[in-house]
Amino acid sequence: MVTSTGLVGLKSDARGVVSGAEKKASGFVDSVMALLERTEYRRCDTGEDREAIYNLRYRSYRAHGFVPESERQITKDDLDDLPNCYNFGVYIDGQLVSTVRLHQIDRENPLGPVTKGFGDVMTPLIERGESCINPSMLAADPELAREYRTLPYITLRLVIVAYEYFRSTYCACLIRQEHTAFYSRIFGARQMSPERVYPPISVPLMLFGGVCAKEFGPIVERFPFFLSNRAEQRLLFERPASGEAASLTVLPTAKYLLSAA
Repeated sequence: MVTSTGLVGLKSDARGVVSGAEKKASGFVDSVMALLERTEYRRCDTGEDREAIYNLRYRSYRAHGFVPESERQITKDDLDDLPNCYNFGVYIDGQLVSTVRLHQIDRENPLGPVTKGFGDVMTPLIERGESCINPSMLAADPELAREYRTLPYITLRLVIVAYEYFRSTYCACLIRQEHTAFYSRIFGARQMSPERVYPPISVPLMLFGGVCAKEFGPIVERFPFFLSNRAEQRLLFERPASGEAASLTVLPTAKYLLSAA
């Protein structure tokens, strides 16, 4: 379980001097926290919000040649409409800059990208009672991604917030070969299957994942910007009762937990 009490302070050498590597790590955390101060998350349940993130996906993937040209200029699939799907937009200074889709997969809701593309690996785990948080469709505005170098951490923070809310057994996703080092370093993920084709993405993807309870605690100690409180988790993932409007935007709570630690 990831809590604010699990934070550890900077380690020092025998003379009590903080090392250069630790200063660099602290500076990195500070830079992510600074960008998080300008960040809002929005769960995109309405048509207008959905169209915006579908278009952002398309522009991002087209810039890299991963999807074919489309007159509608959107990228979506049938998994976007499942009841266990959560589509998010990430806004910095009020501007949509990135998006990620999350599926919470379990026996009651067994469908998601990892079970669709690698069902022979993932479905037996789900059928025996395990659960999985499955991020997919990660995309950033191709004109802004270079400006916000820490944007992947801001966006994928939602994965660990989802784990805190759902208490998923596994985190698993489909990624390209060149992203394996990032997911191994940040989420402790390991390769679970060889590469496969996964339409409409034009490049082969591989299944990467890990056990959440084992990997996420040390990760949050290292990167405290992944912290969240229960109120933020509920606002992001609780479905509103019939007739109630969902929260438009949700502010990250990591700074409050870090200050209280």
